[in-house]
Amino acid sequence: MDLIAARLNKISPSQTIAISTKARALKAAGRDIISLSAGEPDFDTPRNIKDAAIRAIEGGETKYTDVAGTPALRQAVAERFRIDSGLDYTSDEIIVSSGGKQVIYNAMVATLNPGDEAIIPAPCWVSYPDIVALADGVPVIVPCAAENGFKLRAADLEAAITPRTKWFFLNSPCNPTGAAYSAEDLRPICDVLLRHPDVWIFTDDIYDKLVYDGFVPATIVQVEPKLRDRTVTMNGVSKAYAMTGWRIGFAGAPAVLTKAMNKLQSQSTSGSSSISQAAALEALSGPQDFIADMVQAYVARRDLVVGMLNQARGLTCHRPEGAFYVFPSMEGCLGKVSAGGTEIVDDEAFVTALLEEEGVAAVHGAAFMFAGHFRVSYATDTESLREACMRIQRFCAGLR
Repeated sequence: MDLIAARLNKISPSQTIAISTKARALKAAGRDIISLSAGEPDFDTPRNIKDAAIRAIEGGETKYTDVAGTPALRQAVAERFRIDSGLDYTSDEIIVSSGGKQVIYNAMVATLNPGDEAIIPAPCWVSYPDIVALADGVPVIVPCAAENGFKLRAADLEAAITPRTKWFFLNSPCNPTGAAYSAEDLRPICDVLLRHPDVWIFTDDIYDKLVYDGFVPATIVQVEPKLRDRTVTMNGVSKAYAMTGWRIGFAGAPAVLTKAMNKLQSQSTSGSSSISQAAALEALSGPQDFIADMVQAYVARRDLVVGMLNQARGLTCHRPEGAFYVFPSMEGCLGKVSAGGTEIVDDEAFVTALLEEEGVAAVHGAAFMFAGHFRVSYATDTESLREACMRIQRFCAGLR
């Protein structure tokens, strides 16, 4: 009898985490490594949020909470949805989990039966397909071409829907491309979904406050309220509030689904950390002005990175609307050999050689279901980004 369950053969360890782990190991061994692989803000959690956590500890808020989150935090989530997107959710339609990833896991495990399909536009975050597969579903990957700004076309969504389709995922702004959808972009997609009433929608808006150049993001239910009764709107505090380690994600959804997700969560992690929930309450209901300061810094970094990568031989880099990633094509480097003797047969070979020869950690595009590209996170300081891009230029110049 095998010890390890067969279901684990359906998934792989997170490749973004794997690259970051390798980069840390090389750095610990004394190598000069610049890591552009992690999806984590380099900003510290704001002082008022940390102070709220300290007050919670000193005030004895160290006990179990409701599985779905404290009433105060769920109300604050509902209020944040209303202020930011005009969405109206009641507290029993809100669930708080230990990070956005748990929200996704809860929704998929609570709803997917063997063979049910979930449509996932690609490039996509590495965890979507694996979570669907772990829940016995079938991920259906729909490529979104660079010439379309890495955005899904309504016709491609329509073509991917089958009688087995149960879920459609949309991440805006997107990890790994930074592509973001406006209300105008979403209108034809909503029209397709209106024609398929059995398809549920999972919209991951975790980066929605990190948008640039006056871009106005939108979310599915905001554009088409008729889709509310079959949409999960997910968000969290990790990215916009620089709280990745606090592990708080949340979602608004029809009560029938939040009840099922709550049931599942009650038998897995139960409620999230009481201290983290107190901090998240302050994040959502307290001052929001620091977000604009972060956005301003990210804009400058994005422009630096896009400009320098487009100067590298063999690379082309799209200018994204949001998040803190760029997703350049390295197809002009394929078939060449690096200065260290590595044949660049694919994007994984490219990022592996880049790390080993120049000490720059990035993530290959195949990890995001989109080969021929690689992801660079610009959530780090400007000087490190400039040096990393110079190393990438040098690496590309050395290809023969």
